Order: sequence, then structure tokens, then C-alpha cells
Amino acid sequence: MMIPNQSYFIFFLSLIFNTLASPTLQRDALLEFINEFPIPDDPFPESLSSWNTSSDHCSWEGVTCNANSGEVISLVLEHTFLNGSLKANTSLLRLQHLQHLNLTVCDLRGEIPSSLGNLSHLKSVDLSYNELVGEIPSSLGNLSHLRYLDLHFNGLVGEIPSSLGNLSHLKYLALSNNNLVGEIPSSLGNLSHLTDLHLVNNHLIGEVPPSIGNLDQLKVMNLGSNNLSGNIPSSFANLNKLSYLSLSRNQFSGGDLPLILPNLTSLSYLALSHNHIKSKLPSNMSGLHNLELFEAKDISRFLKLGYLYLSNNSFIGSIPRSMSKLVSLYSLDLSYNKLEGQIPSFLWRLSTLRLSHNSFSSLEEVVVNGSDSDLGSNSIHRPTSYVDIGSNSLQESFPRWICKFTSLVVLDLSNNHLFGSIPSCLMNSIASLGYIILRNNNLSGFLPDIFTNATDLQSLDVSRNQLVGKLPKSLINCYSMQYLNLKGNKFKDTFPSWLSSLGSLSILFLGSNAFYGPISSDVGFSSLQLIDISHNGFNGTLPQDYFVNWLEMSSGWRNKNESEWSSHNVQENSSYLEYMGGINYEDSMDMMYKGVDTKFPLIFVGFKSIDFSGNNFTGQIPKSIGLLNELIHVNFSRNGFTGSIPSSLANITHLEALDLSHNKLTGNIPRDLARLSFLSYLDFSHNHLQGPVPRSTQFLSQKCSSFEDNLGLYGLEGICGPIHVPHPTSGDSQQSEEFSSEESEEVLNWIAAAIAFGPGVFCGLVIGYIFFTSHKYIWFMEKFGRN
Repeated sequence: MMIPNQSYFIFFLSLIFNTLASPTLQRDALLEFINEFPIPDDPFPESLSSWNTSSDHCSWEGVTCNANSGEVISLVLEHTFLNGSLKANTSLLRLQHLQHLNLTVCDLRGEIPSSLGNLSHLKSVDLSYNELVGEIPSSLGNLSHLRYLDLHFNGLVGEIPSSLGNLSHLKYLALSNNNLVGEIPSSLGNLSHLTDLHLVNNHLIGEVPPSIGNLDQLKVMNLGSNNLSGNIPSSFANLNKLSYLSLSRNQFSGGDLPLILPNLTSLSYLALSHNHIKSKLPSNMSGLHNLELFEAKDISRFLKLGYLYLSNNSFIGSIPRSMSKLVSLYSLDLSYNKLEGQIPSFLWRLSTLRLSHNSFSSLEEVVVNGSDSDLGSNSIHRPTSYVDIGSNSLQESFPRWICKFTSLVVLDLSNNHLFGSIPSCLMNSIASLGYIILRNNNLSGFLPDIFTNATDLQSLDVSRNQLVGKLPKSLINCYSMQYLNLKGNKFKDTFPSWLSSLGSLSILFLGSNAFYGPISSDVGFSSLQLIDISHNGFNGTLPQDYFVNWLEMSSGWRNKNESEWSSHNVQENSSYLEYMGGINYEDSMDMMYKGVDTKFPLIFVGFKSIDFSGNNFTGQIPKSIGLLNELIHVNFSRNGFTGSIPSSLANITHLEALDLSHNKLTGNIPRDLARLSFLSYLDFSHNHLQGPVPRSTQFLSQKCSSFEDNLGLYGLEGICGPIHVPHPTSGDSQQSEEFSSEESEEVLNWIAAAIAFGPGVFCGLVIGYIFFTSHKYIWFMEKFGRN
């Protein structure tokens, strides 16, 4: 028989639960929750338009109730602009039977309230794609019924709470794309039902705990883009249901891959690129029948393997011949390793082949059967479109069988030791080619006239070879050409002004060849952003309006957060800058920048430069150079330019480097140049400049050598230190310079000696008078009057 006090207690609890489950109270809790956010009235979110007191809350969009009790069990408000933070005492806590909470892409801010751990019936929580900050509350480990937890793409910090290992029913855990630190807690190995683990793009460190190998139900694991180190745990061999594994972009140094990989018989995607794994490529993985995308090592019976990415590791040895059995392989990336030996011919059936930055020494000759070979198509009828074998040690003639590839888009054989001529049969592939990169080899002969149908060609780089002769006029048909680099060859031709008709041409490098003659053009290069014609034999004068039609250099793309476009910026800020090239390939270059021969592995779209140095130009520098106000770099050095420095240079407000050295320029340095706040490199040396040097930070920070051999310049004490040169005085002669005491004494002694000749006294006086009243005096003073 029940004791009366117990009956009253049970009745009291029942009353509380019935009250909390009251439809009115549930409705009010939902409305109060929405009112916690500053939701605008106009426009009011369409997903909340049904939320009003005149209708049943169970019919509101995003709300699901228990059919029997009317309790709210699901709240899905994804893509609703809440624009606020979850309060610690949020009204959601009154929805005690809530099982599913989805607030993804709701513009939530602030921290995740620890009180969320009190909603003990929760089975799924999705707060992804918001702006949540702070640490992950350890109280989430109290949600014993939780099966799904997604917090990715926020700004969460701190370590992963070990309490998450208490979620024994959890199947899906996504904490990727946050700022989490510390090690992966070993307690995650307790999640025996886990099928998906996403921790990519955080700052996790240390070794992966071996306990992760206990997750034998795991199908997807992405630990990429962290700072994880050590060996890949051997316990991973237990994960035989794993279909997707990414460990790329970490600091892993090794692991027993021959033991692990053959046991992962369900794998379809494996990524180990961008680590420090040192090993040979495994030779046999015959059990991996489902592997379709593999970024690691070892191969053999991956009959469904479609993609293999092993780049940026330290793999050694040669490419296993067993890879020829990968009949479904579509794309292979083994770049940036230490592989060597011969590149086997069976790889040419792949659509994408990236083998750059290794030590391969030769290409296995491709045997073509019959005149109609299927070379260039793989077993699943996808034509070869991308071949990058650059930066290896190939020592042979240009492989003519490449002419059989009629669907090539990218061909990169740069930075090798290829010799011989570029075959004219390349015309067979030219219609599809968008990028031909052959720089830095030993190729010789003429550049073949094969570009009649090259209407899709965007980049042609044959720089730093031994090519001779004239430019093929068929280049005029390259309507898509953006990048043309012929630098460092032996071309002998006049300036190709006819290239100005290529409306997309952005980069033109003709430097260090044997081009000659004037470069005048009536049209101008309206789309050019970079031009280098240095170290040739160009001559003549440039009209003052020469640069009027160079429109692209007077406007451009510039990242407002950056002040310099240097090779340092290219490497350090590559995560958000934009570069020249296309989706398939990014252009690179080397040029003299700020007095240093600089390599640019990428070319930022805002970098605009003119280099006319090392030629025989005469006359004045065109004043129209000042119209090109987006220029970063200007080099007119080592020519015969005369006249004054154009004051219009002060209009180039983004200018960082200006080199006018080794000319015959006269007059003063324009004071307005001191306003160029980005200017960090100047060279006016070896001219005939005079007058004061502008006093500004940009000038005072230069080297003394930037002004040397300009006998009329003064005001260099702040740059060169004390040089015992007095400033000009306003004496009767109104001269802008005077003798130093030592040199004056030397000159007077010479005059006295001349006068000492008795019979020649009269003549000496007459000659002295003529000398000091003629232009010879000016020359004399410039030569001997001061340093």
C-alpha cells in the first residue's frame, strides 16, 4: 500500500511535468526564445512568419511536436538570421523534451552556454556555420543520448573537452574549421558507435592517440590541416570500415603504412599529402578494391582507385611498376617528393599527371601502335589534359611523342635539362593547349611557327633557353594570350609592336635577348601589366605621349591591407591574395626588383612593372609615365636618357621601386617624389643631377650609393654621413656651389704658377678671363669644385 506522503510527492512531480509540457507554456518559451534576438521587422525572416499566437505552435515552421503529448521535440531554424547570442538562461531550457536542435547558419555570436548540457533528451545539436566563440562547454558531455554534434565553421578556441568521450551513443562529431588547440583527447576512443570524425583545419598538436584505432565503426575521418606529428598509429589497421581518411597537411613523420593500408579494405579516399613521411612507395595493396581517391603511398590492387595524391612528402625510390594495374586511375600527384629514376610510360594514360619537384632523370619511351594511337586516353576514355614534370633532372631531347596528345591543356617541362629543338609537330596539340611552360632548359633552334590555331593559349614561357631567330608571326593568332615570356634566349628581331593587338596580353618579357631598333608603337599595349625588355639593343627616343594608351597600368586590383607586392608577400600571404594565371595553372616569373634578381613563384594581380633597363634609349623619359599611377616598379637604368627627371613620376602613388641610374639625366630631383609614401628603393646614381636631395623618410632611408657620381647633388649628409661638402651660399656670383678649401687652394696654386711666367703674364690673364667667363668654368667647377 502506497504511503500518503509518497503519493503527494508523485502527484507534485506529475503536476510540474504537465505544467512544463503545457502547450501554452511551450508556445511562450518559443516566442521568448525568438525575442532574445534583435530580429529586424523589415525584412522579417520568412521562416518565422508563421510564428504567432493565433496558430498552434506545433504547426510553426521549424517546430516539431510529439504527436501524443504536444511537447516540442525538434527545433530547426537553419538559415534564419538571428544575429545575436544564446543566453545562459535561454528559454530553450524550458523545452525539456527537445531532442533535435538545428541553428546552423543563423549568424549566432557569443559563447555556447554551458546550460545547454541540461537539455538531457537532446539527440542532435547543429550549431555549425556561425560566429560562436569561446570554449566548447564540457557540460555537453552530459548529453548521454546525443548522436550528432556539429560545431564546425565557428571561432571556437581551447582544447577539445575530454568529456565528449562520455557520449557513448555519438555517431557524428564535427569540430572542424575552428581554432581548437591542444592534443586530441584519448577519450574519443571510447565513442564506439562513431562513424564520422571531422577535426580538419584547427591547430591541434601532438600524436594521434592510439585509442582512435578502437573506433571500428568509423567510416570517415578527416584530421587534415593541423599540426599533428609523430607516427600514424598502427592501430589504424583496425579501421576496416573506413572509406575516407585524410591526414594531409600535418607534420606526420611516418608510421607502419605497409601494415596499416592493406587492412583498410573499404577505403575510397586516402590523403597523406603535405607531411614529412619518409618511406618508399608501398608495392602491394591488393585488398583495397574500393579505393577511388588515394593521397598516400603504396598501391597495386586498388582496382577502383581514381585519384592518388602523395605530394609534399619525402617519399623516395622509384614509381612502382605495379601502378600500371590501376586501370581506373584518373589523376596522380606525386609532386614535391624525392622520387627518382625513370617516369614509366603507363602514366601517360592519366588525365592529370603531376610529378614536379622530384629527381626523375628520364622518360620511358612511349610505344605507339599504328598511326592512330589511343595515346592520351586512359582506360575510362578521359583524355590526358594536364602534364607537369617540371623541376626534375630530365636529360634528353624534347619528347616528340607528346605531339600525340591532342587534348592537352597544360604542358610543363620547365627546369630540367632538355635539349634539342621544339618540334613543329607540337602543332597537333596546339589547338587545345592553354599553357606551355618550357623555361630553364637547354632547348635550341627556332621557336617553331605553330601558333596559327593556338586560340586558347594563355601562357607561353620558353625563357632561359638557347632559342634564336625571329618571333613567329603566327603568335598574332593567340587571342587568349595573357603571359608571354621569351626572356634569356638569343632571339634577334625588332620590337614586336604587332603583339599590341592581343587584347588580353598582361605580361610581356623580352629581356636578355638580341632585340634591336626603336620600340615606338602607335597603338600601345592597353592590357599590359608587366613588361620587361631589359638588356637588349633597343634604341631611339620615346615620344612624350608613349604611355598614353597603356591603360591597364593606370588602374588595377589592389589589396587595401597590403603595402608591398614582393616575393615575401607572395609566400606569406598566399591564403588570400589573387594571382595571375588560370584555374589550371598559376604563372611565375623572375625579374630585377629593388636591385635584386628576384624569383616570384606567383604573380600577384596588382603587381605592375616596367623595365626598360640595359638598352640604348636616348632623349627624355616620357612625361606620360606619370599616367601609369598603379605602377609598383619602374626601371629605366643603364640607357642614355637625357634631360630632367619627369616630375610626373610623383603621380605614381603606389610606386615602391624607382631606378634611373646610369643615364645622363640633369637638373634637380623633383621634390614631389618625397610624397611617394610606399617608395622603398631609389637609385639615381651615375647621372649629372644637381641641387638638393629631397628630405623625406623615403630618401633618407636609401643607401649612399643610390646617389653617387652626381657631382652637383648636395644635402646628402643625412644619407652618407659627413662628407665635408658645404651648402651653396648666396654670394655675389649667385652660384649654387663653391670650392672646398683644399680644392680651392689647389686651383689657386695652378693659377699662380701660370702667372709666374714673366713673358706670359699678359696671355695668362687673358686666358684666365676667358676661362672664368665662359661655360668652361662651369665644367671646371663640376669636375674639380666638389665631390
